[in-house]
Amino acid sequence: MPYPAPAAPLGVAAVQAEPVPGDVAGNARTAGRLVGRAAEAGARVAVLPELFLPAYHPPTLAADPAGTDVVADHAGLVADPRLDPLRAAARDHRVVVVIGAAVRHPDGRRTCSALVVDRTGRVAAGYAKQQLWGPEENALFTSGDRGATLVVDGWRLGLGVCYDGCFPEHGRAAAVDGAHGYLCPSGYLVGSEHRRDLYYRARALDNTMYVAFANSVGGVAPWRFNGGAALYDPEGRPLDQAADRGEAVVVGLFDPAELRRVRDAHRMLADRRPDQGVSRLELVA
Repeated sequence: MPYPAPAAPLGVAAVQAEPVPGDVAGNARTAGRLVGRAAEAGARVAVLPELFLPAYHPPTLAADPAGTDVVADHAGLVADPRLDPLRAAARDHRVVVVIGAAVRHPDGRRTCSALVVDRTGRVAAGYAKQQLWGPEENALFTSGDRGATLVVDGWRLGLGVCYDGCFPEHGRAAAVDGAHGYLCPSGYLVGSEHRRDLYYRARALDNTMYVAFANSVGGVAPWRFNGGAALYDPEGRPLDQAADRGEAVVVGLFDPAELRRVRDAHRMLADRRPDQGVSRLELVA
């Protein structure tokens, strides 16, 4: 069953920007600047795109894994000095940051992950993408084997990365774990605008939870990204959405009163049957 709604609203930012392939240090500086913008607009959580630190550019990721990865220790923490500007921004602005990275683990696995930078500047490997997309990602990464929920000021926020959000089961697993919201660093390409918007609106309404969708912009074909960073309310309505081009930071409030109102009116989580679909009748006409 869902957890009770949190006590207070939470300012959340969804960010879109163009990272430079392979430039982890430079992209961390850009991320730190954007976190500052988000904080000035009232955000206490900022979500940046999939693989933002190395940039989503498979040829670079394949050619220079040592240069594009960050390394996690046995406790799941990342101490890469290239991330210092991002750490400083999270610490100085008291903002929790969720940002995409390629992570190398002690057992040799390489994952497409959502790092979590807390308000002290500590960086955790966070969540490893479970649903890898296409041959390039499957060649580069190992899929994650578990979901993850980030807790900030009483808000339970499920984590997903891009293609995860195309699977209703992924968002539902977060909601069943008590998520009030769903944070998705993503990398949607030009031409996918209809699907980009529909998937995340649907995940919000399916699960009566807030959704933050971050995406890259720019890039060179065939890896050209289409922005549209957005925040959706628990009925799937956009609180705000950026254009398909250009750097942007969209900020809105995740409101516990609205969450309660929607969940009282639309009771899919409370009324769902765990055995639904297990037994089926086949009818032939």
